[in-house]
Amino acid sequence: MVNLEQIREAMARQLEEDQSRVFVEVTGNTLEEALANAGIQLNVPVRDVEYEILQRGTNSFFALNKKNWYLRAYQTQKSKKAALAAQKKAAADTTAAEAVPVIEDRNGDVFVFCAFDGVFIKVTPPVGNGSDATVRDAMERLRDRGLTGFAEDVLKPVVKSAAGEYVKIGPYKHNPGNDALMSVDITDQEMKAWLFATPPGPGGADLSADMIIAFLKNNRVVAGIDEERIREFQDRPIYKQNYLVAEGIKPQDGADAKIIYNFETDRTKIRLKESASGKVDFKELNLVQNVVEGQPLAQKILAERGKGGKTVTGKYLEAKNGKDIPMPLGKNTRLAEDDLTIVAETNGQVLILNNKINVEPILNIDGDVSLKTGNIMFLGNVYISGNVEDGFSVKASGNIEVKGTVGKSDLDAEGDIVVGQGIAGKGEGFVHAGKSIWSKFIENTKVEAGEFVIVSDGIINSQVAANRKILCQGKRAAIIGGILSAAEEIHAKSLGSLGGASETVLNVGFDPRSKERLDVLLANKQAAERELEDVELNFNTLLNMKKQKKDFPEEKEAILKKYGERQYILKTELEEVDLEIKQIQDYLNTLKTKGKVSASVKVYAGVKIVIRDFTEEVRADCKATTFYLENGLIRYGKYQGADDDMKRVPSGYTAA
Repeated sequence: MVNLEQIREAMARQLEEDQSRVFVEVTGNTLEEALANAGIQLNVPVRDVEYEILQRGTNSFFALNKKNWYLRAYQTQKSKKAALAAQKKAAADTTAAEAVPVIEDRNGDVFVFCAFDGVFIKVTPPVGNGSDATVRDAMERLRDRGLTGFAEDVLKPVVKSAAGEYVKIGPYKHNPGNDALMSVDITDQEMKAWLFATPPGPGGADLSADMIIAFLKNNRVVAGIDEERIREFQDRPIYKQNYLVAEGIKPQDGADAKIIYNFETDRTKIRLKESASGKVDFKELNLVQNVVEGQPLAQKILAERGKGGKTVTGKYLEAKNGKDIPMPLGKNTRLAEDDLTIVAETNGQVLILNNKINVEPILNIDGDVSLKTGNIMFLGNVYISGNVEDGFSVKASGNIEVKGTVGKSDLDAEGDIVVGQGIAGKGEGFVHAGKSIWSKFIENTKVEAGEFVIVSDGIINSQVAANRKILCQGKRAAIIGGILSAAEEIHAKSLGSLGGASETVLNVGFDPRSKERLDVLLANKQAAERELEDVELNFNTLLNMKKQKKDFPEEKEAILKKYGERQYILKTELEEVDLEIKQIQDYLNTLKTKGKVSASVKVYAGVKIVIRDFTEEVRADCKATTFYLENGLIRYGKYQGADDDMKRVPSGYTAA
């Protein structure tokens, strides 16, 4: 049976660890199969899977009931780091490749600038495989501006250095009346400023970057000035066209506050599980999102302050701050100490109702547990208004209440289980409760309860175990066929059937689960001891062969190693099981209850009564009888009647 305490603890551990870790929950007939399924779902090799065992499966001899392995699996941190490192490297390589500029070959160049105090040239170096600028290039640029008479000796050092800065090479016959002229146009609600320039005439001076910047500031353009573009204009002036020289800074509104959810908020999304073989299990819909107390459910990202802007004229442009939103606190949730994180106040199902995060400790299934709902696993109480159909399971850390019937299904609760219309397991159903079980009837089902099993109509051909009492209390309260075990008492109106058609065995006076476990351990111990004898014989035979032969074949060496490993495993398991057998035997010997079996109306011949280590088969029908142990004999006594436990009713259930 699933240990739901393990599930709870595993979830709590997961909470304490890395909340961002992605995990999957998988099952398998073996640990290897479960790990293979995890590898498929995580898309990593099995060697890179780290896992927690939520339910340990049974691979050895010493299993009472065959159970699947149930794991929560993660990608190992080492593997994840390696994968992330590889991704980062690939991204870095891509970024680096993208960041490496494509170098365009460009020749060195010469620029001429005429100022009131002289003629200046600027020589830039080549780029890539471009050619150096030459003195001839400089002479041609000067001639283009109508400037002559400059000696090559003056130009050579400037051209050779190619310093990229303006250097005075001689005087300029300046005519102030022919200087270049400029104006500025401010547009787009003062977010852009445009320079409009006319070329200089003969003897006129060019526009320098410093002159343009000073002009802009004197004409209200004080912000967003693009000095780089202005320097480009000085080198390559563009006349009689608007030239962008300044841009304002637009305001940036702050982002609104938002909620980051740690769970799936869209309940319409069905997450089907796929087995290692690729088969999809349509019963595993995973519609219920379980959370544990203290688990973070959502985080609030605060609203951002806006960043103000500025026009080219220096006017401040106000930005809007992001809007705040309320925390979506719902039922059974609270704020963490940071006032930004919503956490669960209890175990249960997390969902959004009326735009608020709620944790429901009760899961209400309106209708049947079927393909529509899938299997149910819930950290809380489960209420089912319909039936549990064949082949489906319901597991809860609290109570389970089923208004209808339970078929060939698997029910497991840490608390009580209440079934309104009865349990018909068809020979394969299994119902387990940590506390008590109430049902109208139980038929062809295996049932286990930590305390009471209480039935109104009867128990037919079932295997029922209760750590305290099995009570059939209705008008037709009969026990017909099956093996029933209870520590204290078994009670019904009638026991067995006419002619003993169905074998009825009633065991009292011991802990039934411990006794069943002991019987299985003893039987399987014998089987393991027999296997150990065979293994030791084969091991010793091969070992002697190895000692006698100089050349021992590799394949036989491998077989010898395998036998040695199996021998060690069997011996270790036998040591462990011997210890468990002793512990159970000591526990059973300490039990003080003797137990009794009662029938208020009739006991049919053929019924077997087992009280502790003593067995009695009823030889003839008898009426209103209580069986009890006295002086090493099972006595037939007068019917003693039922105690107050017959009136026991479940509590804490919905009235719906």
